[in-house]
Amino acid sequence: MIIKKTTFKDLFIVKQRNNKDKRGNLRETFNNKILKKNFVFNYCTTSKKNVLRGFHFQSKNKQSKFVNVLKGKILDVVIDLRRSSKTFGKSFKIVLSKENALGLFIPKGFAHAYLSLEKENIIYYQLDNYYNPKFESGIIYNDPIVKIKWPKGKFIVSKKDKKLLTFKKFQLKFKTL
Repeated sequence: MIIKKTTFKDLFIVKQRNNKDKRGNLRETFNNKILKKNFVFNYCTTSKKNVLRGFHFQSKNKQSKFVNVLKGKILDVVIDLRRSSKTFGKSFKIVLSKENALGLFIPKGFAHAYLSLEKENIIYYQLDNYYNPKFESGIIYNDPIVKIKWPKGKFIVSKKDKKLLTFKKFQLKFKTL
């Protein structure tokens, strides 16, 4: 595993070794000696092509996330919501896939979303805090201020995600994150 810094403080790309042979592959997705994070909660999602999930965050009980794609390919996107950060309000995009064996470590204070790019996508998360629906919130994926350039297409978005906050409303509602 190799840790690559991004221009966002504490946001890391993790290049994993994908050992392939005729039987399949073996990939080390996490090594605490290298990433040095204490995860307490794991979950796995599956998404069909063109499913867009997010942007999600927790206002309290904030979570750092380590995202890996076990099958398929996604466009993973985060928004820095840390008001004291030089990159506040800016976004970062990366393609994560089974083939490129990249993971993304997302620190507390970011909103997270992804768009599924293949027929079947399996995404594995490790988190350093538990999920609490009481503190769940988010930013709408097509916010006019954040201006994410998504690929062309018709997305499948949940009713809940279609009702998320605009970035402007986020700033009014949450003084710090």
